[in-house]
Amino acid sequence: MTDIEAAAELARLAAEIARHNQLYHDQDAPEISDAEYDALVRANAELEARFPHLVRTDSPSRLVGAAPSGRLAKVPHARPMLSLDNAFSDEEVEEFIGRVRRFLNLPDDAEVALTAEPKIDGLSCSLRYERGRLVCAATRGDGQTGEDVTANVSTIADIPRTLPGAVPDVFEVRGEVYMAKADFLALNARQAEAKGKIFANPRNAAAGSLRQLDPAITASRPLRFFAHGWGEVSDLPAETQFSVMQWISDRGLPISPDLTRVNGHNDLLSHYRAIEARRADLPFDIDGVVYKVDRLDWQRRLGQVARAPRWAIAHKFPAERAETVLTAIDIQVGRTGALTPVARLEPVNVGGVTVTNATLHNADEIERLGLRIGDRVLIQRAGDVIPQIVQNLTPDAAREPYLFPHECPECHSAAEREVDGVVYRCTGGLICPAQRVERLRHFVSRYALDIEGLGLVHIEGFFRDGLIHSPADIFRLHEKREALINRERWAETSVANLLAAIDARRQPPLDRFLFALGIRHVGEVTARDLARRYSTWEALTAMLDAAVARRDAMAPVLAEPEAKFAQRVAKEMAAIVDTANVGGEVAQALVDFFAEPHNREVLADLLAQVDVQPVIFETHASPVSGKTVVFTGKLETMSRDEAKAQAEALGAKAAGSVSKKTDLVVAGPGAGSKLKQAADLGIEVIDEAAWNAIVAAAG
Repeated sequence: MTDIEAAAELARLAAEIARHNQLYHDQDAPEISDAEYDALVRANAELEARFPHLVRTDSPSRLVGAAPSGRLAKVPHARPMLSLDNAFSDEEVEEFIGRVRRFLNLPDDAEVALTAEPKIDGLSCSLRYERGRLVCAATRGDGQTGEDVTANVSTIADIPRTLPGAVPDVFEVRGEVYMAKADFLALNARQAEAKGKIFANPRNAAAGSLRQLDPAITASRPLRFFAHGWGEVSDLPAETQFSVMQWISDRGLPISPDLTRVNGHNDLLSHYRAIEARRADLPFDIDGVVYKVDRLDWQRRLGQVARAPRWAIAHKFPAERAETVLTAIDIQVGRTGALTPVARLEPVNVGGVTVTNATLHNADEIERLGLRIGDRVLIQRAGDVIPQIVQNLTPDAAREPYLFPHECPECHSAAEREVDGVVYRCTGGLICPAQRVERLRHFVSRYALDIEGLGLVHIEGFFRDGLIHSPADIFRLHEKREALINRERWAETSVANLLAAIDARRQPPLDRFLFALGIRHVGEVTARDLARRYSTWEALTAMLDAAVARRDAMAPVLAEPEAKFAQRVAKEMAAIVDTANVGGEVAQALVDFFAEPHNREVLADLLAQVDVQPVIFETHASPVSGKTVVFTGKLETMSRDEAKAQAEALGAKAAGSVSKKTDLVVAGPGAGSKLKQAADLGIEVIDEAAWNAIVAAAG
């Protein structure tokens, strides 16, 4: 797979996972099972591991949940409510324990005690107790901000309003609100009798019941609760995960009866298999077993990555398979014009979930499987991509072969296969409705200009009715106020709110504006790096003008192969862009975008409506903030990964090699060439004890 193919696939996965996040967390109406969702996330993670330089800022590996819906009041979490990384095999569990040992700089045979408990399939919820009294309950939301469900949670019998005995001033219990299988069936029977909504599964029923605006509806639903951890705590009552959970149980909050503490890989897997064998007989749905490092001082040292703690992992249950018939192959057109085939299937029940479609990736995947309409296929709910067609069960049947289209289904422009790639891409650009709508949707999205109230449905409707065609048109909507007010389900107040939200984004910061333009390969992180480097729109465009002029002046050397010339251009563009983490492919995409006359016209039109603001990046208050630090030699109190994580937490950049840009070298025993190089360059060198003192002083 080439970089271009990988970038296209990562973009597709990010969009697909974001859509399912919204359906699952905000609308309580998922279209795929948890196993299918996990497999999408896993496919994304595996691709990012192979192409780390292509990791997107909107990557699912960086995000937790979905933004609160706005129907309920928002509650910021004092400590983020993180997600969990997943393991799907015994080997991955063993590797997780190995990573813990390596990070903590433990011997290979060091004993690592862990807790294990079933992973309840419910809705994450945080219960904040102050001086033993429940004062706030919130859903996870996007991990940083959730929805206030205090009144609703107060109707759940499992959750005490006050905690007995001696308790810390603040103790935030975290767990899952769920619905038992029998209660779910009884609820659906009542709903059917009353001709009300029928829920797809117990998790949906629990989520929909908890997030009601009327607590009386929640009170009428049979909701339960299991605690599995904690958030902000003023004073922990014990020093191990298992002991704190027992303390929580003693205060009247239910914990899993299968929570246990084990030592070693073999005991962990034995407990996992025992729970798996009883899975069907449990009164509630589970989709795996969660393992957590028991020692809390080790948890603190291990810390977290973008969306998940390093000290915990969910060991998911294996995939399930079923047979069905391929009824059609539809082609979807993405924001960048990529044509993605989607398999439509005869509905089939796999483990209690109805599956009706599967992503096929590209034309090569269809050819590899020999797929034709009418074929009987084997699908599975977990794996590289889910739902995934694993096998064509009728490859020799007499049916017409499927021909991948060479024409865009949206605008009928030619669809051309990329050189040395597998992606077919529409050549229609901004004349293609699918691309225009996706570009406009991206422009107003959360990590771009973040215009509240202007979601996909509104974008599609406004585009369809001719109210907007370009980003600048969004800022001219106030000229069409009457047309907006006369739209179905719109009123003066909603129109006023939308126009106010648009006006609030007329002075976007440089990094958000650049990301909003939807330039290929320019994600949120790259946009921020460019904004950090050039600060103002004027400085950035002056550099790009120079790069465009240089590119236009370049010519291939006599007899130089086309690929070699392309590499030379990309390298020179990267040198002119001169920004950390921006390589040739990204630099060339930037230059190509700004060299296109039509894009210049769109930008000029847009810049007449907005005033792009310079970006000033805040730094952490620490002695190494903004500096580049290199660790070399053997570290005795921590692993190299932990040291790098500490540096990044203090606002420093942890580099792997010494150069003139290095500000500080932390040298342990056995430091070699890097230490000599630092001495030659006159770079400050300290030992591990001095580094630990810096970390301790920063708090």
